[in-house]
Amino acid sequence: MLLRIFFLLSLTLVVVSEEKEQPPVATSPVATFSIVAVDPKTGEIGVGVQSKIVGVGSIVPFAKAGVGAVATQSFANTGYGPLGLRAFTEGIAPEKVIQILTTDDPMRDRRQVGVINAKGKAANFTGKGCHGWAGGIVGVNFAIQGNILTGSEVIEEMARAFEETDGFLAERLIEALRAGQAAGGDSRGRQSAALLIVREGWGYGGIDDRFRDIRVDEHETPIEELERVYRKHRNLFPRPE
Repeated sequence: MLLRIFFLLSLTLVVVSEEKEQPPVATSPVATFSIVAVDPKTGEIGVGVQSKIVGVGSIVPFAKAGVGAVATQSFANTGYGPLGLRAFTEGIAPEKVIQILTTDDPMRDRRQVGVINAKGKAANFTGKGCHGWAGGIVGVNFAIQGNILTGSEVIEEMARAFEETDGFLAERLIEALRAGQAAGGDSRGRQSAALLIVREGWGYGGIDDRFRDIRVDEHETPIEELERVYRKHRNLFPRPE
């Protein structure tokens, strides 16, 4: 009951803030394709995302080591990130987390969200008011979602690439994004991308869990740039293993 009250109060604060007059970028749909995933062998949890908006990395991805990840998009409710992660710490199943996040949100029909817990159980939601094409796929250790896409082939190719690619989680997420873009991607174009990987004690200096936190805020080919920066980051900060 206390957790339920916490969620309702928090969502009320988010909704009230959204109803106030906002700059256009804050109320524009985050036309996006994203993937949330875990690597059960290493314990890494991650989010990969690309969008036709500046600075998508500051909006969509949320993750916490040992807990899970959230990708909030379309007319993104950034309150979904911390609230979803809080729900996972309470042991709530992904489908129930989606229900908690969206049921009392008056803009639920325009939201899209994907969630995954540390055990690899995932779920996603696409409101019926999201701009087409919009939808999602849930698989073993991942969930993929997208809106304002050229078609369903975008998320289908992302799923195929993630499942067929070997290597570290970060590289599999980048390959999924690359496959989605090659299949058509965001029908409006491309602009920014981000990669977030967390694992306990793997952050800078071993102090936090933010192992890879890479953002391309404005670029003609953001996924390629994301990979370029990732390679440099990997060389400078090798895996603790």
